[in-house]
Amino acid sequence: MTAFVTCDLLDNYPQLDLQVMSPCIDGKFFKSYGARHTFGGQVVTVKCYEDNSRVKELLATDGTGKVLVVDGRASMRCALMGDLIAESAVKNHWNGVVIYGCVRDVDAIAHLDLGVHALAAIPQKSTRKGVGEVDLTLSFGGVTIRSGDYLYADNNGIVLSRQALVKL
Repeated sequence: MTAFVTCDLLDNYPQLDLQVMSPCIDGKFFKSYGARHTFGGQVVTVKCYEDNSRVKELLATDGTGKVLVVDGRASMRCALMGDLIAESAVKNHWNGVVIYGCVRDVDAIAHLDLGVHALAAIPQKSTRKGVGEVDLTLSFGGVTIRSGDYLYADNNGIVLSRQALVKL
């Protein structure tokens, strides 16, 4: 993957309408959990609430060059991804996952070659009832996120673009 710094992307493309996700939403801060601290790719969106069925299904498909963005409505009651689903993401070549909600098994995820940003960790797993919608336009953190957008994340934050900025 080509190296980049989100600060430089903003500096190098002032003519583009780049969006910067707020690092703090409702008093909760995005944290990096995966071993890959710099990641990016074309966005696939999923919206679900306390049910990770669609997250599991999507991360079991080919994710080459992609980042899954999950709107879990900031639920702090259960995790939408754990180590087994994260391992599936690595096996299927996903570059990263951004979860507006929680993850679990964080010590195992910390060793996986996957970018993971989420609001918090919690040991409780989610239910699986097959609920969730894919490829919706999402809105959280002061940004609008569409499937097909490009997301770039590092320890400085998360930047979204309608077009590819670097070759990944």
